[in-house]
Amino acid sequence: MTIAVGVIETQTFPAVLAAADAMVKAGRVTLTKYDRSESGRQFVAVRGLVAEVKLAMEAGLAAAKACPGYAEVMTHVIIPNPQENVEAVLPIEFTPQSEPFRV
Repeated sequence: MTIAVGVIETQTFPAVLAAADAMVKAGRVTLTKYDRSESGRQFVAVRGLVAEVKLAMEAGLAAAKACPGYAEVMTHVIIPNPQENVEAVLPIEFTPQSEPFRV
């Protein structure tokens, strides 16, 4: 099984909240990380099978863009099967907090 990571970065918290909610409802994915970027933008990362991450990302992007107000999606990416050294350095790994929700 190939596990992927999907990340959406938005300008506002309501947009990233809507994206995260839509992603976990649309696909069998685990929300592994939410944080603020240095620029003050918000990002959310999900992990799961490649096909599930693609479904989740589509739903998350649509939900974030549909948020009222200034809810611009800044960037997004899907990376299938990231290397172990990427997981060790960047905040995309499964954590003890996300483990109970792992699908």
